[in-house]
Amino acid sequence: MARARSLDHATLEAAARWYVELRGEAPDEALSEAHRRWLERDPRHLQAWERLGRLQDTFEQIAPGIARPTLSSARAKRRDVLKVLSILLAAGGAGTLAWTATPLPTLMADQRTGTGERRRVRLDDGSQLHLNTATAVDIRYSESLREVRLLSGEIFIQTAHDPLTRPFVVHTRDGSIRALGTRFIVRCETDQTQVGVQEHAVEVRCANLPDPAVRVEAGQQLSFREDQVGPLQPATPQADAWTRDMLVVNDWRLADFISELQRYRPGHLGCDPAIAALRISGAFHLGNTDTILDNLTSTLPVRIRRFSRYWARVEPA
Repeated sequence: MARARSLDHATLEAAARWYVELRGEAPDEALSEAHRRWLERDPRHLQAWERLGRLQDTFEQIAPGIARPTLSSARAKRRDVLKVLSILLAAGGAGTLAWTATPLPTLMADQRTGTGERRRVRLDDGSQLHLNTATAVDIRYSESLREVRLLSGEIFIQTAHDPLTRPFVVHTRDGSIRALGTRFIVRCETDQTQVGVQEHAVEVRCANLPDPAVRVEAGQQLSFREDQVGPLQPATPQADAWTRDMLVVNDWRLADFISELQRYRPGHLGCDPAIAALRISGAFHLGNTDTILDNLTSTLPVRIRRFSRYWARVEPA
């Protein structure tokens, strides 16, 4: 079997430049075609691009500001190219960064899932805990309290009756959610926590607010930060569909659908702004996200451009 060629500094830097250019703005046809020709020009180019794709999640965790659409100056782009290049060089031939690829608390979590993985755990008291993709939790049961700390990702909980009548509390970086005999979902997002209740109720407390707890009833949801609580809203229908390996959407913007689908696949999945406002409804099996993407082309005026296994983009047909 032929061994992969070693990648020189110039090739890795070129891959980093392409990453910043393609992420920093909506690429036009000329830019996309130039990128395709670069990939085909030398096998090492594709090899570098594949390594970059495998490290996509690392870029978001270590340097989340890389290649945002707000980049405008050449100096800012050059700075981000150097960030990407430094990660590529640190990864080496394996395409992984060991401990730096995942935050240490997540690596040491009691329960965790990888990208695209889902898991169900039965807790000591009989409560059911479902972990969605890329989720990490710590679990602490004591004589007086049942606690779950959500470090990242999304969980669904169905609490069981506790003979010791210990409170069941979920903690996130933004605050805590106390269950009141219930079924509910908690999701950690970039700058907030979202909780949706399917049965009975929960009480939400922000980490840095002295205000009384906010009660969220069945059929309601809210988002909160450590110092702010959002308004009560109707719960998203079928929000727990992922516990059945499904993604169910009703009249979603295509851009939002693609963003949600990105959570379940490694690498980068983008959506051209020209088709971002298209609407989509349906039930999609999460077992194969490539099949979901391919099926989009039969229902919407779109095509799927695949630059590699780890890099795809939904574009106008």
